[in-house]
Amino acid sequence: MSMFRTVSRMRTGYDPEEVDEFFAEARVSYESAAGAGLGGHDVRTVAFDVVRGGYDTRDVDAALDRLEAAFAARSRAEFLARNGQQEWMARLADQARSLYGRLTRPDGERFAPAPPRQPAYDRDDVDDLCDRLVGYFDRGEPLAAHEVRSVTFRRRHGRKGYAEGPVDAFCDRAVEVLLGVE
Repeated sequence: MSMFRTVSRMRTGYDPEEVDEFFAEARVSYESAAGAGLGGHDVRTVAFDVVRGGYDTRDVDAALDRLEAAFAARSRAEFLARNGQQEWMARLADQARSLYGRLTRPDGERFAPAPPRQPAYDRDDVDDLCDRLVGYFDRGEPLAAHEVRSVTFRRRHGRKGYAEGPVDAFCDRAVEVLLGVE
């Protein structure tokens, strides 16, 4: 029996073998001692090949969201048991401050441009996400980790867009902070 629904042979989905293997490894890691094997970052950054008749991507992505939240909850509980609530809040505040420097930069200047002819993210799209993060931090506007995790940016090239690596790292940190609060 499959873990997830498959799409028709006319459509593409995630490679079932890769997905099953990843979730089996994640289960072993989750059930083992803390720090062993996979963690939340691994879940957030996993990528699967796309094949005809594969697993429905929405189902798998939703399961990945839940799995990452479970790893984050376990990590938070372990940290709290060792260090207490006050240390947890201080840690989250430090992580949030590490994001805030970029959030205060002007639109169009929050990240470095991509090198010439290299793929990049649309500046307006990235700046819109940054504005939502400012709203979350400054005004308590709702924003969930899964919204940041699933955001997609239009593609640009070179200096017309932000370099992908720093934006991806920033989004990873934002997800960590949001999961720490959720």
